[in-house]
This record gives sequence, C-alpha cells and structure tokens, in this order.
Amino acid sequence: MLTSMTGFAARSGSADGFTWNWELRSVNGKGFDLRFRMPDWLAVLEADLRKHVGTIVTRGSVSLNLRIAREAGENSVEINPDALNRVLDAIAQIEERAGATGVNLTPASASDVMSFRGVMDVPQNRDASVELLDALRSDIAPLLSSFNEMRIAEGASLHGVLSRQLDEVETLTKDAQALLADRADDMRRNFEAAIARVMDSRAEMDEARLAQEIAVLAVKSDVTEEIDRLHAHIAAARDLVSSGVPSGRKLDFLCQEFNREANTLCSKAQNAKLTEIGLALKVLIDQMREQVQNVE
Repeated sequence: MLTSMTGFAARSGSADGFTWNWELRSVNGKGFDLRFRMPDWLAVLEADLRKHVGTIVTRGSVSLNLRIAREAGENSVEINPDALNRVLDAIAQIEERAGATGVNLTPASASDVMSFRGVMDVPQNRDASVELLDALRSDIAPLLSSFNEMRIAEGASLHGVLSRQLDEVETLTKDAQALLADRADDMRRNFEAAIARVMDSRAEMDEARLAQEIAVLAVKSDVTEEIDRLHAHIAAARDLVSSGVPSGRKLDFLCQEFNREANTLCSKAQNAKLTEIGLALKVLIDQMREQVQNVE
C-alpha cells in the first residue's frame, strides 16, 4: 500500500510541573527535510526525535513543534526586567511626544504594561529533570503512531484513486489497440499516396535512398511500440502502487514515460479517433501525476 507525504498529529501532556503540546506535520517535498521548533534547553531530545522520525518517514518536509510551559501556580510567572524597562521607556516617549503635539492619552495601567509581549515571563527549567525528559520521550512513540496512521489512511485513498486511473489508462490503451485494424485501411491509402510521391521523384533518387524513405514512412505510421510500452508502464505502475515501499519518485518517473508515449501516439495517429484517445490519455496522465505528487 502507498503512504502519503501529508500527515498531522498533536499530543499534549504534563509532568514535573510542566505542561506541553506537540505538533507534528508533513507536506510534500522532493527529499526528506526535518525541522524542529522547541526550547533550546530541550535540544537534548533532538537526536532521539530525528532517529524515530527517520524510521517512518523517507520523503517529505516535516516540522515538529514542542511548546512547553510551567503549570499555573505560585511563582509560576515572573517579570522580565529588561522587557519591562523597554516598554516603560517606549510609553514615556509616546506620552512626551503626544503632550508636545497636544494629544491627550489615557494613562497606561499596570495591566496594560503586563499585556506587552515579554514583560511577564514563564520561567523555564534550563536543566530539564530526568522525570520531565522521560515523560517527553514517552510521548514520541504514540505521537508518531498517530501521525503515521493519518499518512497510511491518506495513502490508502491514493491507492484507490491511482488504481482507478490506471484502469482507465488501460481501457484507453486497449481502445487504441482495437482501432489499429480499422485504421489500417486509412493508413494503407495514406501510405500508398506517400509512396507515390516518393516514386515520382525516383529519377532523382538512388535505390538506397528510396528504401530509406519508404522505411521512414513505415516507422512514422506504426504505433505498435507505443501501445506495447503503455501496457508495460501500466503493469510497472500497478506493481509500484501495491509494493508497500516508498514509490513516489518511481511513479513520478513513470508518469513522464506515460506522457511521452501518449504524445507520440497523438503525433503518429493520422486518425481522428486515435488522436482523441491520445488526448484523453494525456489528460488522465496529468491527473494521475497530480496524485503521485502526494505519494511518499
């Protein structure tokens, strides 16, 4: 089954006087990019997190955020003197400027000052306790499990969509193959007319050149190889979709090959119905490639 590159999981907990919230999310990416956002004093967790995430994610842009704070209680909030001084200085300058221009301002209250960002600090434990680190580490496995469940569920949806699209590609390819017999009469007439044009200039052309021109005309009208390759690509894509291993890059490459064959089919068609099938294939392959961009 396929796995999606898109996923999300959140988890919260508390221990040793702290509460925290995890957020793990991923989006499409060409490679594997893992970024962390957490307090510096908990950087010791990064190695564990990188190792565990790397065991389940091979491709995608992944961000892991950890927000942590002391539980509300006595002495759980402190004034940041530097931030307070900056705010008071700014208020003084504003009031002085307002007075000079005749603008009346309502005096700032203590609660107004406290509301400015950074004035009131939640003190952090710069040396995390063993109890806190153990509690945070115990959250990693269930967080990743929830995250991976979402990616697998979306992967199952992608599997269904891509399987249906491959069925449609196969149906169109078989329709193209079935048209070859009906197209043969038209092609024969076109081929005979082309040969006649070549024969008209035979006096100016040696036998080797004549044989070469006839061979070129035959190749330009034959779409058997394109149809055979489309069947081969369908089989390869189905194997990848059902392989159970990360296949996004290979499926993306196959979509390019699908598109190449559809383009060649259209250019060689010389038949309205075959051209219509080729264009339908191109539209379907573009839709399929959009889905493949989500596959890990």
